[in-house]
Amino acid sequence: MKVNRSKCLYCGGCVGVCPVHAIELLETRIAIDGGKCTKCGLCVRFCPVAAITSDDE
Repeated sequence: MKVNRSKCLYCGGCVGVCPVHAIELLETRIAIDGGKCTKCGLCVRFCPVAAITSDDE
């Protein structure tokens, strides 16, 4: 998954919906751990500003 930093509101909603806790809200960015991410797409669907996209897109 990729985060478009210019769109991201840093609301942290994606952190809460990630079932494997692969997303971390840092002071200046959202970090997605590619080793933990199962690419379920919940973060993509939940993001209110479409800041997260799949690597495949």
